[in-house]
Amino acid sequence: MAAALSLALPACATPAERISDTLAEVGLERSRADCVGNYLQAELSTAQLLELGRAAREWRARDPDPKALTIDDLLLVSSQIRDPKISLTVAKSAGRCGLVPLGFTDLSKALLS
Repeated sequence: MAAALSLALPACATPAERISDTLAEVGLERSRADCVGNYLQAELSTAQLLELGRAAREWRARDPDPKALTIDDLLLVSSQIRDPKISLTVAKSAGRCGLVPLGFTDLSKALLS
C-alpha cells in the first residue's frame, strides 16, 4: 500500500506520511491514518512496504469504489500477499489504531451494551 500511495506525493515524504496521507484522502480519520502509517513503517521493511503497495495498486484498479477504503479492504489486500508478516502487521495496525472490521461492528456493539 505504501508504494501505491507514494505516487501522488513528493519523494521526500516518508513511507508513514505517504500511507497516512492516502488513507486520510480516502476517508480515514487523520489520527488513525497516522497511527496505521507509523506502525506499518516501523514494523515492515522497505521491500515489504513495496509489496503491500503493489498489491494495493492492483486491488484499487479493480475496486468499484476506489475512493472508499475500509479496514476490511486493507486486510483483504494484505492477506493476498505470500509474506505472512505483512498481513499480520496490517491486522495489528488495525487493532492498535482502533479500526474495527465491518463484520465485527455488530459484535463490538453487543459487547459494549
